[in-house]
Order: sequence, then structure tokens, then C-alpha cells
Amino acid sequence: MDPKHPDPHLQQRTITVLLIDDQPIVAEAVRRMLKGEEDIELHYCPDAARAVQAAVTLRPTVILQDLVMPEMDGLTLVRYFMANAKTRDIPLIVLSSKEEPIVKARAFGLGASDYLVKLPDKIELIARIRHHSRGYISFLQRNEVMTRLAAELNEAADYVRKLLPAPISRGPILTDWRFLPSASLGGDTFDYYWLDDDHFAMYLLDVCGHGVGAALLSVSVMNVLRTQTLADADFRRPAQVLSALNERFSMENHKDMFFTMWYGVYSPSSRELVFAGGGHPPALLISPSAGGDGTQTTLLTNTNTMVGCIPDYPFQSASAEVPASSRLYLYSDGVYEIQCADGSMWDLEGFVEFMEGACTPGGQGEACLDRLWQHVRQMRGKESLEDDFSIVQFAWP
Repeated sequence: MDPKHPDPHLQQRTITVLLIDDQPIVAEAVRRMLKGEEDIELHYCPDAARAVQAAVTLRPTVILQDLVMPEMDGLTLVRYFMANAKTRDIPLIVLSSKEEPIVKARAFGLGASDYLVKLPDKIELIARIRHHSRGYISFLQRNEVMTRLAAELNEAADYVRKLLPAPISRGPILTDWRFLPSASLGGDTFDYYWLDDDHFAMYLLDVCGHGVGAALLSVSVMNVLRTQTLADADFRRPAQVLSALNERFSMENHKDMFFTMWYGVYSPSSRELVFAGGGHPPALLISPSAGGDGTQTTLLTNTNTMVGCIPDYPFQSASAEVPASSRLYLYSDGVYEIQCADGSMWDLEGFVEFMEGACTPGGQGEACLDRLWQHVRQMRGKESLEDDFSIVQFAWP
């Protein structure tokens, strides 16, 4: 179904009945019962062998099916309807000449929606046709809305992904990233760019919750940072940036939504990285050890609160030296809060330990990120994630 062109059959809410019975006299009796019901259309198929294809073509809102036919056992035909993806959800009312509890149980067990002894009373037949058809039409309308919503969410996710920066493969700082969204539209985003010749900004943020609201807030923050339209904020000073964002995007004005964020600015002339974290997981800096025979791991964090929660909060910055051949990783909690197939939860400690072994300075950065994703998939036991998987790597050659 094309989500941009709704099914006119659903819009008109026409009740369409497909009767399957080898006896024309039964068809004529049902036709007379439904005569005068302007919102009900009756279609007749006397051949059980053609019944499934007739239903696929007609797309009825309810099927009336006899249980005793010369070409095929009625319960077998019920199985065929239930086995076909295009007919299994259509309400099926079994018509039988006998009131047999065992047969009823078998019919319901195979997927029939109702059971009537033929020929039923006219008022009862019409009431049951309307009841099952309206339920099925509502089911189809809900599915149509869900299909359209899914298409719109996919478009929104694609838009958010196109906003992410391109990897940098040349220069004093090299970048790479992996962004694998969860099943729901999330609120992760990140960016990096030169503020001037000696200041390189980088950040990653994660809006609480999922859905369109979270995605819109993350995009709004990204646009403000890219256009540098925060009043009284020096974008070379991370604490000022988080303070200004905290006032601009107060949860009181954004439907109780807030976000975590890590924002840093690196100066090549001094090799100093100044940063401020707002309730976000610590950045991971992996550098060569002082002796040159190993690595040194540093978690770059401070104790600031989440952004948007507390008005006038005094955000603080910290700093760290970035030696040559270092690697820095910004990431969301969706990278390490992984529900494993065995029921355990992978945590930050496990993530840091894995990165220390997989991402040594001077090695292949792409291989490191791919190894991380492969490890997460193996632990998870399936492709889908409960949260966005976002990680950015910065490498100093």
C-alpha cells in the first residue's frame, strides 16, 4: 500500500461480503437477506478451488464460507485462508448445516472468526457481518496510519542522518563515526568543525526519550550550534556553551525534554582539549603511555547536570592534554548499555575495557569501530537495538 495514496476502499468504509458455497440456492437466499442494505456488497464464489484467489482479488471485509463442499473440505479451505498473508486477517464466518461443538472448536482453532448454522436469521446475519466488517475496516485503517507514520519516521531519520558531518580523512585531526539508529526515531546527534585556525569544536548529544519530539530537539540544538546563535556564549569555551544551551532549551519550554551532552574544543597550538560534560558519558581518550610501550586511558568527564533541567546551573569546564597518536571517542549510552542475549547488561566498564584492547593508538580506526559494532551485535544476539548507537572517533596522526 502506498502510504501517500490511501486505499479508497477504506475511505468509503464499504462492507464487502464474499460468499463461498457450492449451492446457488444458498447464494440466492443470502442475496435476498442483504437486499436493501446499501452499504453491503455481496459477491459469490461457488468454486472452493478458486476461493482464495477470489478473496485476494476482491479484498472482502468478511468471508462467509460453507463447510461442506464437493471439491474441498471446508476446514482445509480455512487453513488455506489462514496460510495466505493477504487473507489471514479477513474475518471468516463459517456456515454449517449442523450445530456441532467439535466442528466449531476445530474451526475456531484454525482461525475462523465466527460460526453460524445456515441459514441464519436475517437480522443476526446482518448484525454479524457488520460487526466483523467494522472491526476489520478499523484494523486496516489503523495499519494504514501505522504504515504512513513509519514512512514519515523513516524520512525523518534519513533527514537527521544527512545532517551528520562527513568524516575527515586529511589534516591534523581525522574523524570517523558509526551511527546506527534504533527501531524508534531517536535523539542522538553529533558534529565537529573548525571555529577558527586554532580551535576545533566537537560534541555529541543525546535527547531523553525517542520519537519525533526528541529528533526535532536534537536538530534544533545542532542548528543553533552550527549557526552560532547563542547569545553571550563564546563557542571556544565549553562551559559557556552548555550554560547558554541550558537557558535556551529549558525543559519548561520544551515539553519536559532535556538532553545530555559532551562539548569540547581542541587547540592544535597547545594540544589542549577543553571540555564540559552535561550529564553525558565521559569521553574516552586513549594515548600512548609515557614510556611508549603501551597505552594510557583517560575518561574525560565532570559532574555537571543534564542540559535543560536546572535554570542558571553553573556549568564547569575541565581540560586535558592530547599527545600525538591519541584517539578520542565521544559516544552515547546506547553504545554500552546493551541488553545481552543471556540477560546480562554490558556496562561502561566493559565498553572501556573492550576499547582499550581493540583501539590502540596508531592502529586502524575504521577496524576499531567495526570491531566494536560486531562485538555489540554478537552480545545482543540480533540486529535491532533499544537505543541509538552513536560513536565518533577523533584521531591525531
